[in-house]
Amino acid sequence: MALRHYNFCAGPAALPTDVLERAQVEMLDWQGRGLSVMEISHRHPDYIAMAQAAESKLRQLMGIPDNYKVLFLQGGATAQFALLPMNLLGHKTHADYIDTGIWSAKAIAAMAPYGVATEAASSAEVGYQCVPSQAQLKLNEDAAYVHYCPNETIGGLAFDYVPDTGSVPLIADMSSTILSEPIDVTQFGLIYAGAQKNIGPAGITLVIVREDLLGKAQAITPNPFNYALQAANESMLNTPPTYGWYLAGLVFDWLQQQGGLEAMAEINTAKANCLYQAIDESQFYANQIATANRSKMNVTFTLADDALNAEFLQQAQANGLLNLKGHRSVGGMRASIYNAVPIAGVHALVAFMKDFEKQHWA
Repeated sequence: MALRHYNFCAGPAALPTDVLERAQVEMLDWQGRGLSVMEISHRHPDYIAMAQAAESKLRQLMGIPDNYKVLFLQGGATAQFALLPMNLLGHKTHADYIDTGIWSAKAIAAMAPYGVATEAASSAEVGYQCVPSQAQLKLNEDAAYVHYCPNETIGGLAFDYVPDTGSVPLIADMSSTILSEPIDVTQFGLIYAGAQKNIGPAGITLVIVREDLLGKAQAITPNPFNYALQAANESMLNTPPTYGWYLAGLVFDWLQQQGGLEAMAEINTAKANCLYQAIDESQFYANQIATANRSKMNVTFTLADDALNAEFLQQAQANGLLNLKGHRSVGGMRASIYNAVPIAGVHALVAFMKDFEKQHWA
């Protein structure tokens, strides 16, 4: 087997080695058919059966009720920033948005051509170091929906609660947290997620939408981006990202083999605790996020001397610890420890960090 380094990239992110090895075996001969799954029509009964099985596994993993549709679409989570108002505004003119960082801000900006994004709360004034509390939310009862990002990958900021929005549907960008722990899907009107963190490769986007929210699309909505039409056609109104769907199904298999989302939550908590403990016990590394709002998926930290950043990254790479550079907008370091990053990778990172500190800090 080829050498596998530890990949801490925020996305496209690490995939389980077992999944990649299975895909490698099946690359040229999928299920004994003498061709790749990439070469099969999405209309072929065999492909449809595989796609339906993948959806069924996802429903089991997440406990998705029957009155929710699961869509496998294209365009990434960024496309959903615009598709949400296109599909959900209906006859209303505004929706509430909670601002906790760059991704929620991008969603707010994308609303402009379709309606008014009313700011329900923002943590900008505190440097996005904590999330607004439930009491700070200013929600409008006549809003079409309330949008938030449970985990901001760039800043490493996460909600420690699910906002209570009453009768107004709650929309969540779960690109970086989906499948990392159990959730109650019924708390949400719609969940969406780009695949390239915990689902599979970039190119496929997951939308889980409650049925009563369908059928409100604006006239300008292109058919492939109309949730109701895609739901009616089982995500095959047009050609879906077929290989991405197949790989997502393999990831769902792998998650079931690990013990499901309860087991993944325990592992992810252990990984995050290990890394944050190393940061907190150090005088060389620091994390500025409020303890209650620290992300379990994206751990950000800075070095005591920014002049050492380049050397830190160079030595980390030499030790097989890849993609630790923080986002250009915030600097520092970022270790994304999604499901596919093993706890051994976190232990290796912590050991390296301690050694680096000994080299450069008295």
